[in-house]
Amino acid sequence: MSTLVIGSGFVGRAVAAHLLRSGEKAVVASRTPPPADPGHPAPWSALDVTDPTAVRRVLDATDAERIVLVHGPSDVTWCEEHPEEALRGHAGAARVVAEAAGDRRIVLISTDNVFDGTARAPDETAPTRPANAYGRAKLAAERILAERAATTVLRVSLIYGWEPATAPKWLNYFSSCVHRLRTGEHVTAPTDQWTTPVLVEDVAAVTAAVLRAPAPGLLHLGGPERISRADWARLIARELGLPQDRVTGQPRALGRYASRPENTCLASTLLTVHPATAGVPVRGVHDGTRLLLARAERAAAL
Repeated sequence: MSTLVIGSGFVGRAVAAHLLRSGEKAVVASRTPPPADPGHPAPWSALDVTDPTAVRRVLDATDAERIVLVHGPSDVTWCEEHPEEALRGHAGAARVVAEAAGDRRIVLISTDNVFDGTARAPDETAPTRPANAYGRAKLAAERILAERAATTVLRVSLIYGWEPATAPKWLNYFSSCVHRLRTGEHVTAPTDQWTTPVLVEDVAAVTAAVLRAPAPGLLHLGGPERISRADWARLIARELGLPQDRVTGQPRALGRYASRPENTCLASTLLTVHPATAGVPVRGVHDGTRLLLARAERAAAL
């Protein structure tokens, strides 16, 4: 089976790499080429996902039978400042892909930001109520694709994994904390912004699972542990053998997370029991942090 992964960022490349390692075909498509990364060797195709003709052409050229949509601006602060562009980037592109896809299966990677953060960890039955422009744009994309039969909307909580300090754009929260703490910087993080972090490898594995088998139209994927950003940064400092006072906690309203809901967490009634995903392990943030740091240590020793 061949899969077109639309979006060449951190998550899109990880999904494509997982499919390739499983012996399947995968192509990453985006406006600009992804950074050179031997760990994510998927072929790349240039694509403006808002151009219907270009989308049809790439689908035909790649002979893709399935599509993963992990596209559009994901910086919550940027989306808040550019709400119309965010809406076009997510909902506009979803409409183009839905019209071009025919009967191909689509998995949309969505977000916990479709909720306003008042619930501790909403499951698939919870009513949506986005509190920011990013959440509104993603929810609009969800609704467009929900009209199709062969679609799964996979809402994910905060995704993390290893990225080098030289990675383009911004680093995911885990990698940013690691690199800053290792260079002697202090980290300031909110004590009142809670997440259920999920390892990018686990996101890729669940995405692959719902591509391959009949799956629900809506599925939540959050990690099994709920943690504040400040406590997570302290966990990283401790695992690095550094003083935890390198991390300063503050209210989210005072920093760059002001536009995030209090709870960007997810729970699921389906993930561990549905036949498509029941066998896919999802690691907690403590295990994931130790795993990534141990890998980085081994790589540095080579």
